[in-house]
Amino acid sequence: MALVGYARVSTVEQDLELQLEALSKAGCEEIFSGKQSGVSKQNQTKLDEMLTYIRKGDVVVVTKLDRLGRSLKSILATVDAIHQKGASLKTLDGAIDSTDNSPFAKAMTSLLGVFAELERDLIVQRTSEGRAKAKADGKHMGRPKTINDKERQLIREAVASKTKSQNALSKEYGVSRTTIKRIVEGC
Repeated sequence: MALVGYARVSTVEQDLELQLEALSKAGCEEIFSGKQSGVSKQNQTKLDEMLTYIRKGDVVVVTKLDRLGRSLKSILATVDAIHQKGASLKTLDGAIDSTDNSPFAKAMTSLLGVFAELERDLIVQRTSEGRAKAKADGKHMGRPKTINDKERQLIREAVASKTKSQNALSKEYGVSRTTIKRIVEGC
């Protein structure tokens, strides 16, 4: 039986060190880690490597259940893959310990997965609400405009009077022809 750790952070700015240190202190012989968004291929690659590595009787250790994925579906699929290999799962926060494979442990895994997904959905909702408020307050969302309003008007006038082509204007302003076309069409 080996203790195998898995650590993940959601953004490049976050630090894996706390998780790695906790997994080392827990006695993990091998630790797999990913550092980027939960939808990142790097995290999935590391998770797949860990699932390939584990053997029957091993215990996969994570600091919290939500480190295994960002949705209930992905967390439960990973837990199922761990159990299919004959391994079990343990969280350092004490929420999950499937080493006994009891119905209670299975139920707790499902419930905690639901709450992990709820937490993520709440974050997405708050972010969306923040964006909506910023738009309502007149703040520009997205990339800053490369062509200001005065230049946009000059572009429209040049195309309308046929003094310059859209192609020439795109070269002059250093933007794509599609950008010039959108400006002319008022988008």
